[in-house]
Amino acid sequence: MSALAPGILVVDDEPAIRRLLRTSLSSQSFRVLEVADGRAALAEIRQSRPDLVILDLGLPDISGLDLIRTVRADGNAVPILVLSSRADEKGKVEALDLGADDYVTKPFGTAELFARIRAALRHRLQQQGEQPAFRSGDLHVDLVRRIVKVRDEEVKLTPKEYDILHMLIAHAGKVLTHRMMMSEVWGGETDVQYLRIYIRQLRQKIESDPERPHHILTETGIGYRLMME
Repeated sequence: MSALAPGILVVDDEPAIRRLLRTSLSSQSFRVLEVADGRAALAEIRQSRPDLVILDLGLPDISGLDLIRTVRADGNAVPILVLSSRADEKGKVEALDLGADDYVTKPFGTAELFARIRAALRHRLQQQGEQPAFRSGDLHVDLVRRIVKVRDEEVKLTPKEYDILHMLIAHAGKVLTHRMMMSEVWGGETDVQYLRIYIRQLRQKIESDPERPHHILTETGIGYRLMME
């Protein structure tokens, strides 16, 4: 889809959920398509090219996880926001590792859902624009010269700290699992404690209050997310 308003494909076999999402999203000027199973979703994604997909994992034909795997194998980078009643960390991590951009658990608040949608759409635009700089609140990063500033004061990062921040910026607004970050930054599996140490060091340098971080948020048991303003 393309045009004036972003198009969102809702994939859920519960009519009540589809109706709620259709009404809520339409009130925010999104264009809404809806399907009840995975095969119809794949056909719609390939044909209509929506700007974002809201996906339930418990579909009647193919699993939502298999659908994510297939979409990413097609080379399609459409943002996928999982909306599921599964609250276990294992299910969340698996969906995110397969390429989902975010995960919201049912029952959900529409305000939170809209915020997650906006973050995913901003991330998509940022990727397409390949911006040379990133700014969020008091944090500014020159991605060409590798200069990091907080409140207009330059902050010195170690190479590994910068690599972690750069990865978070490249996926700003998206949840990154521990496994994804360790694979990207260290080139494979390593002790997750190393990642936690570097995140703590990074927060000490870029957060006004490292104990109550504003930029780098922890998704408990899953990974981290860089907030966008």
